[in-house]
Amino acid sequence: MKVGIVVYSQTGNTLSVAAKLGEKLRAAGHSVTIEPIKLVGERRRGARDVALAPLPNPGPYDLLVIGSPVEAFSLSSVTMKALGQIGSLEKKSVLCLITQGFPLPWLGGNRAVRQMTRLCEAKGAVVRGGAIVNWVKKSLDRRIGDAVDKLAALV
Repeated sequence: MKVGIVVYSQTGNTLSVAAKLGEKLRAAGHSVTIEPIKLVGERRRGARDVALAPLPNPGPYDLLVIGSPVEAFSLSSVTMKALGQIGSLEKKSVLCLITQGFPLPWLGGNRAVRQMTRLCEAKGAVVRGGAIVNWVKKSLDRRIGDAVDKLAALV
């Protein structure tokens, strides 16, 4: 299966989880491409109005994993803008990967998954599930592994 992992990562945390998922999926025999969502220029802290570089084309992929951090208890504004501008996701299978700094999913992670799901479904996607990684030092490696395993099982 051709899998595209489209990811926005401001600090590198979300990208690191996406890379681990990519490794696991490749080991299972899938073709995986990680496609970062890039900005034009620098983003000022907290800025919501950003310019996006050309977005990845979802067309060639059988399945998309969309990765994003939580910002201010919501889906990142960069990811929201990208999902609003990305091409059609008609009948594409999508998985959601969310990272957040707070220790509990209800502190933004759950909302971010719901927001991403709504945005993807509005573009015609079929969202098959998601995973949230809470970026707290204790047991972080286990939580990353659990999220990777959960998403890989949905492929």
